[in-house]
Amino acid sequence: MKKIALAALIAAAFAPSLAMAEAGDIVVRLRAAYVSPDEDSKLGTYLNGLGMATEAGTKLEVDGNWIPEIDFSYYITKNIAAELILATGTRHDVNIGGTGTLAGSKLGSVNLLPPTLTLQWHFLPDQTFDPYVGAGVNYTRAMDRKLGLTVPDAGDIKIDRNMWGPALQAGVDINLKDGWQINADVKKVWMNTDVKLNGTKIDSLDIDPWVFGIGVGKRF
Repeated sequence: MKKIALAALIAAAFAPSLAMAEAGDIVVRLRAAYVSPDEDSKLGTYLNGLGMATEAGTKLEVDGNWIPEIDFSYYITKNIAAELILATGTRHDVNIGGTGTLAGSKLGSVNLLPPTLTLQWHFLPDQTFDPYVGAGVNYTRAMDRKLGLTVPDAGDIKIDRNMWGPALQAGVDINLKDGWQINADVKKVWMNTDVKLNGTKIDSLDIDPWVFGIGVGKRF
């Protein structure tokens, strides 16, 4: 029995010191995130309504992009945390796809700044692997929102300056020694914008991106 107790003490002495969540803790994370739009465009429907029947099959397409992301989590309790997700502007090329005569046209790019606030539930805050889910709200500001066809005198195409929408989140923290952690995370964000040509609405574009992130964090 004494040998077993001694072995347990030695194992405990050499085991990694994992920093588990407590109320009042702050975690800072740095992630590499891929923003993958899951767009739904009604461009052809609107152009058809404007008398452009040959464009009934057109739609807007938004490409994906990698961005750096930093977020701050505050633990209200050991299980509940509020996370503010900040990212640099994410630039996306916008093109016309589909089957209309305008298909293949490049409209340029937009630069979006998408801070998101979520409230998370951490299932196993006292374990090495701590999965969580979260829900919250996203605000996206279009810092560069002007588009345009390559056709001369086609006019100005713009999206909304401000967008609001819900956000869902799931991920896992892998707790390491001295408060460090590895994090993997996925978010679904809903955002909708009107697209206007010379002030006339030509599309109601749902961008609705998936955001896949992986990174490291430090608990304070």
